[in-house]
Amino acid sequence: MGVGGSFWDLLKPYARHEGAGYLRGRRVAVDLSFWVVSHSTAIRARSPGARKPHLRNTFFRTLSLFAKMGAFPVFVVDGQPSPLKSQARAARFFRGSGMDLAALPSTEAESSGAATPVKGKNAAFTRCVEECVELLEYLGMPVLWAKGEAEALCAQLNNEGHVDACITADSDAFLFGAKTVIKVLKSNCKEPFECYNIADIEAGLGLKRKQMVAMALLIGSDHDLHGVPGFGLETALRFVQLFDEVEILDKLREIGRGVYPFLEGLDNPQINDLPSSSTKGSIVKSPHCSHCGHPGSKKNHSKVGCNYCLVDALENCMEKLAGFKCECPSCEKARDLKEQRKHENWQIKVCRRIAAETNFPNEEIIKLYLSDDNLDKEKGVPLLSWNKPDVEALVDFLTYSQNWEPSYIRQRMLPMLSTIYLREVASSPSTSLLLYDQYEFDSIQRIKIRHGHPYYLVKWKRGTWGMNSSISSKKPVAEGETSSEVVVLDEDEEDAVVCESSELLDEPDVPQVLTDDGCCFLLTDEDIQLVSSAFPKETARFQEQQVGNGCFLCYDIENMHDTCRAILI
Repeated sequence: MGVGGSFWDLLKPYARHEGAGYLRGRRVAVDLSFWVVSHSTAIRARSPGARKPHLRNTFFRTLSLFAKMGAFPVFVVDGQPSPLKSQARAARFFRGSGMDLAALPSTEAESSGAATPVKGKNAAFTRCVEECVELLEYLGMPVLWAKGEAEALCAQLNNEGHVDACITADSDAFLFGAKTVIKVLKSNCKEPFECYNIADIEAGLGLKRKQMVAMALLIGSDHDLHGVPGFGLETALRFVQLFDEVEILDKLREIGRGVYPFLEGLDNPQINDLPSSSTKGSIVKSPHCSHCGHPGSKKNHSKVGCNYCLVDALENCMEKLAGFKCECPSCEKARDLKEQRKHENWQIKVCRRIAAETNFPNEEIIKLYLSDDNLDKEKGVPLLSWNKPDVEALVDFLTYSQNWEPSYIRQRMLPMLSTIYLREVASSPSTSLLLYDQYEFDSIQRIKIRHGHPYYLVKWKRGTWGMNSSISSKKPVAEGETSSEVVVLDEDEEDAVVCESSELLDEPDVPQVLTDDGCCFLLTDEDIQLVSSAFPKETARFQEQQVGNGCFLCYDIENMHDTCRAILI
């Protein structure tokens, strides 16, 4: 949720839809709970019999984010929620179940560890998160533990420059200091990222961090479901925009003490001493003609005419139209004074609503949002490093938890392993490496456009036996056979993969397996820049072939002809 009152709808006009390459080479903090909750629900809706959908979603999403999109994800896990959030969560549970809110435990009871009806539900969810953490560790992904809310630590990492963006659906990430938030991630489309940048929000709405905190105090949030009665999204926005970021929280404190902040020259004017409506100034209008509506009386116009109608007699004076508005200085001044009174009355009204709240603003909520100490140091402070996945441990884990075939798991891992392999070769070109200890780079087959983004279709050749001592005792596997050491699927397993992939969200493309002259090859989609860095000579050779085959623009991926793109798809 985050901030109440459909806060995301307010930010929606300032969203940017970015392409698949947006996060390539960038670090991104992922709110793990957001992934577990939202996408597990979606998978259950599509496949009611799904076995541990939180693991399946986390597995495929991580592979897609790391391999297909080239990002470096950092996963953040929720810590102990604040007593205020626990209270709000219990209130939401009581309300949804129709239970008496009078039985709701206090924040003191929450902080002392008193049991609530949501404890069992949270325990089950915690087990799901722990299983996902175990999976991510096998994948070599860094996992950080937040002291409180995961989006708070994601935002802190983003604000301090450790990551380039946050992936979360909680709008209060901006209140915690986030600069870039990715709310929607759909990997299998042309523009998979729905991004919100704080700079765009500031430019469009004039809202900065503390002003958003003020809005959360007024309309409610995860820590206070109710906010101030009578405050909706538009009212809160209009009120907060009256003050700049430096003074907004202090002004709310003044109003909470009953001090009216809009009268200058008076020492602490009390809100309760103000009149119910402003009587400042009096509206005095000059007489106007009832026929044409312009300044001057009807009698005077009949004698000397109307200067605005530019006639000499009333019978030629124009009759005013429906909705006529006089633009004379007297009417303009009267309208301005009327609007000023209306605005002042509105200010008095909303200030009285705020002042009527007990202990407003809640300083504990302000402290939570503005804190920069969100890392649970008791869990350790690991460096943000991405390790090689422990494939065998991962295979054992998913075989047991998901009942998947080992060959199925290994094949799904190949996009991630090929990405790691290309990065290692690019950083150490002289190193002799084999993909999965079995395949070596052979050639670039062609350019492939996937969801509007170009990739190289790379051909990998099965390495010569005896090249690697770890597989020197293994013999080749004939076509149609399978082995735990060779990433090849038989026909039955391929049918199972097709069946299952139709139900999965964001599952990466399956590498193609082919045989040619007795040799086993893999075909995988790889990032163009990454392949160019790892194998510059082979890339140059392929580009020369592209130029020689016809359209020289195909050498420049960004300026490729539409007809050429259609052919390459």
